[in-house]
Amino acid sequence: MGKVVNFNRPDGKTVQGYLAQPAQADGAPGVVVIQEWWGLNDQIRGVADRLAAAGYLALVPDLYRGKSTVEAEEAHHLMSGLDFGDAASQDIRGAVQFLKGRADKVGVTGFCMGGALTLLALCNVPEADAGVVWYGCPPLEYIDAAKITAPVMGHFATQDQFFSIETIDELEDKLSSAGADIEFHRYLAHHAFANETAVGASRLPATQYDAFWAQQAWDRTMRFFGRKLG
Repeated sequence: MGKVVNFNRPDGKTVQGYLAQPAQADGAPGVVVIQEWWGLNDQIRGVADRLAAAGYLALVPDLYRGKSTVEAEEAHHLMSGLDFGDAASQDIRGAVQFLKGRADKVGVTGFCMGGALTLLALCNVPEADAGVVWYGCPPLEYIDAAKITAPVMGHFATQDQFFSIETIDELEDKLSSAGADIEFHRYLAHHAFANETAVGASRLPATQYDAFWAQQAWDRTMRFFGRKLG
């Protein structure tokens, strides 16, 4: 369903990404999908394909420049080498601008590391019209809540061992105090509960897919994007 495309960052550098297009691309809204720490893999391409099947132009920027992994140690290494500020203000903004050339409204969504980057992007990408954050956030001091003008939906797990629910409570308070338009949902689940590959011994023991909560979160996401992006 998708294809590799090139797009330009605001600084003029070129980045590759995976673009999934709906059957009716003309007039379709857009969504930038931000990877987990594993990289631009089949699972995150599947998220873009899912959004395309629902009628969205979906673009996954390749933040790791062609690298991906199934090993947690290597994923941590790749994530640690990523300049989050550059990724948010350049790669992700460039992806949003690319879709803006084809769509009236563009949202941003991301998972785990991508969830953190979604929040940073909403502070750095004024072109974004909405954001959906899945179980992730950056250190709160890096979030300039006053700059978040787009509506935000968040999906968080109460049993998350990587992003504690207490930190999410603080995040919600910070965004609410700044007047941001937010809608947070909490699930009795573990980290990566919407990643269908987070099962078995091959993945981190602190992650666990939950089909029930994943479906509920996706239903909420699709209704939210439907309202905010058209």
